[in-house]
Amino acid sequence: MTRGTPSMGKHNKAHTHIRCRKCGKNSLHRRLHRCASCGWPDAKWRKYNWIKRSVPAL
Repeated sequence: MTRGTPSMGKHNKAHTHIRCRKCGKNSLHRRLHRCASCGWPDAKWRKYNWIKRSVPAL
């Protein structure tokens, strides 16, 4: 049985991220249960100064 780089090519079957219940993006990590986009459920919103978020239209 080989190990290392050849076996890394077999890691493409399962989806790591699923759809987030809060922001709707496909960025909720299945195992860690944290959204990479909005930060749910750990944070109210994942927010950094370098992110340009779109302002919702009124």
